[in-house]
Amino acid sequence: MASAADAKAKFEGIDPQTVVGWYRITHQGRLLEERAVGYIRKAKGWSYHAPFAGHDGIQCILGQAFRWEQDYLFPYYRDLLTTLAAGLTPYEIVLNGLSKDGDVAGGGRHMSNHFAKPAVGIQNVSSCTGNHTLHAAGVARAIKHYGVDAVAFSSQGEASTSEGYVYEALNGASRERLPVVFVVQNNGYGISVPTTEQSANTRVSDNYTGLAHLAVINVDGTDFVDCYKGMQAALAHVKSGEGPALLHAQCVRIGAHSNSDRHDLYRDPEEIEAAERLDPVPGLRQSILDAGFATEDELATIEAENLTLVEADCARAEAAADPDPATVMDFLWPEPWAAQETATPDDGDKWKLREAINETLHAEFARNEHAFLWGQDVASKDKGGVFNVTKGMQQAFGRGRVFNGPIAEDYIVGTANGLCRFSDDIRVVVEAAQFADYVWPAMEQIVEMTHEYWRTRGQFSPNVTLRLSSGGYIGGGLYHSQNVEAIMGHLPGVRIVAPAFADDAAGLLRTCLRSRGMSFFLEPKFLYNQNFAATPACGPEHAVPFGKARIRREGTDATVVAWGTPVHWSLRAANKLAKEGHEVEVIDLRSIKPWDFDTVSRSIRRTGKVLVVHEDHLTNGFGAEIAARIASDCFEWLDAPVRRVAAKDVPIGFSRILERATLPDESDVIDALRALLAY
Repeated sequence: MASAADAKAKFEGIDPQTVVGWYRITHQGRLLEERAVGYIRKAKGWSYHAPFAGHDGIQCILGQAFRWEQDYLFPYYRDLLTTLAAGLTPYEIVLNGLSKDGDVAGGGRHMSNHFAKPAVGIQNVSSCTGNHTLHAAGVARAIKHYGVDAVAFSSQGEASTSEGYVYEALNGASRERLPVVFVVQNNGYGISVPTTEQSANTRVSDNYTGLAHLAVINVDGTDFVDCYKGMQAALAHVKSGEGPALLHAQCVRIGAHSNSDRHDLYRDPEEIEAAERLDPVPGLRQSILDAGFATEDELATIEAENLTLVEADCARAEAAADPDPATVMDFLWPEPWAAQETATPDDGDKWKLREAINETLHAEFARNEHAFLWGQDVASKDKGGVFNVTKGMQQAFGRGRVFNGPIAEDYIVGTANGLCRFSDDIRVVVEAAQFADYVWPAMEQIVEMTHEYWRTRGQFSPNVTLRLSSGGYIGGGLYHSQNVEAIMGHLPGVRIVAPAFADDAAGLLRTCLRSRGMSFFLEPKFLYNQNFAATPACGPEHAVPFGKARIRREGTDATVVAWGTPVHWSLRAANKLAKEGHEVEVIDLRSIKPWDFDTVSRSIRRTGKVLVVHEDHLTNGFGAEIAARIASDCFEWLDAPVRRVAAKDVPIGFSRILERATLPDESDVIDALRALLAY
C-alpha cells in the first residue's frame, strides 16, 4: 500500500473526481464484458466478443477525449470501454451485442462488438481491421479545409498496422499535416500471432518514427495517468496544426482474442497468469483508496449503482425488438437526384466525350462549393490527368478542392469515404486509378464503401463518384486496356454508368455529382476524342437519370443491347444490315446498375430476338446477367435464344493484332446478328 502523499503525487494535476470517474466507467465496462460472456454461453447473442480487459487505461482516456457532435471517433472491435467512455449507454452497448433492431450502430446489420453512434460522431467501423485509419485521415482533411475545432480519432490493434493501407494513412496524414490522433493498442498478439512475427519492431510505433510532422508518443496502456498525459500531448500537437499524432499504448491481453479463440493453445499457463496479475482495474481502485479520493464505502456504492444500471439495461435490451426481415432490402442506396433528361441540341458546336466530362466537372464545381476532386496526376500545372480530362480544374477551383493524390489507390478512395463524413453536402470525385485496371489495390475500400449506407441503416452515405478510364481498343495491353464493369457490378450498393456519347457523358456525370451515394463513372477511354462519339454541346442543366436506356436506332427485326464502345459497333452493324433489308433496334443502356429492363423488354416484345453486346469478358460478364433476366422474364416473347457478343476470356494483349483477336468489333456483331436473324 502506497502512502497517501505518494498516491496523490501520482495523480498530480488531475482532479480527484476525474480519477474516480475513470473507475466508475471502467467498472461499468467490466460488468458489460461479464454479461457478454453470459449471453454467449446461453446462446442469446453477442456471438462475437473481443474483451478489452488489459486495455482499460488507454480505452477510458481515449473515449473521454472524444467530444460529442464535434469530434470523429473511429473505434475498433475491442473498443467497448472506449465507446462507453465516449458516451454510449450500457443499453446501447447491449442492443448492439444482441443485434437488436434498436442498435444505434445499424440495427443489427453489423457484427456484434462493433459499437457506434453516427449521430454524435462515433463512426460505424467495419471488420476490415485498421481500414478506418484512411477514413479518419479523410475526415481530418475536411476538418482542416473548413477550419473547424475538431479532431479525428482512429483506434486499432497493433497487428493491423501490418496492413499497407495503415501506412498509407499515416504517411498521407503526415504529409498533409492532418488533425488526427492514431491510437494503437498493442497487446502483443494478432489473434495467436505474436508481435515478433508481425512487425520489424515489437513496439510498432518505432516503424513510423521517420515520418515528418508525426508526433510519436508511447504510453503504458494499463496506466490511466500515463495514458491521460500521453493523450494531452497528442492533442496539443494535433491542435497546433503541426500534424497528426501516433499514440502507442502498450497493453496486456488478459483473456483470449475473442470468444472463438482458445489462447491456451498458444500461450503458456505462466504467461496467462502473469497477464492476469497485470490487470489495471484493481490497481486503479487501490490507488484511489490510497490517495483518499474515495472511501471503500463510496467505491462500493459506485459498484452497486453500476450493477443496478447494467442489470436494468440488459433486461430492457433483451426485451427489445429484433430486426424485421422485411427490411433487409432497405437502405441499399440513397434515392438519387431526380434527374429530368433534356434533349440534346440538334446543332451547334460539338464537344467530344472528353470535353463533355471536363466542362461538366467545371460547371458542377462552380455550382457546388463543397465539391472536391483528387487522384493520381490530376492537377499538375497545365496537365489534368493522363487524358487531360481534369485540365484546368485546379486553376479554376484551387488546391484546396482539386489536388493530386499519391500512387496509393486505397488512400485515394479511403480518404474520399472519410471526407464525406464531415457534411452530407460534400460531393467527392476521385480518379480512383489512372487506368481502371490499376484500381485493384483500392478494392478493399471500394467494398467497404458499397455497404456503408446499408450497414449504418442510412445514417451515412458516401457521396463519392469514382471516375475510371476503362476498356481497350487503344493498344494499351495489360493494366491499360482491361474492363472492370462486371466485378464492380457484382457489389451491392453501387451505381455504374458507362456512356457512349458526349451528351450522355455530361448528363450521367451531372446526375452522379448531384446524387447521394456511391457511383462508378466508367469512361471508355477509346471514345475520349473520337468524332463519332461527339455530340452538340448540352446546357448546364443537361442530365440523364440512372437506369434509363436510350434507343439509338429503332428497328423491328431484332434488338441489340449494348453500352460503352460496343454501342458504336452495334450501330454500324445495324446500318449495314439495313442495306440487306433487316431493321435492327439498338438500345444504349448507358447505365448498367441499375439497368433499364423495361425499355429492353418492350423492344423484345416488338422484335422477338435479342443480342447483348459488351466489351468485358464473356464468362461472368454483365451481359450474362442481362441475358438471364431476359430469358426468365421475356421468354414468351422470344423467337430465338438470347445471344451474346463479348471479349474472349483472356487478358487484353499489348499487340494490336492480339487485341483485335480478343475484343469484340463490328464484324463480330454483324456475324452474330445474321445468325440470330436467320434462326
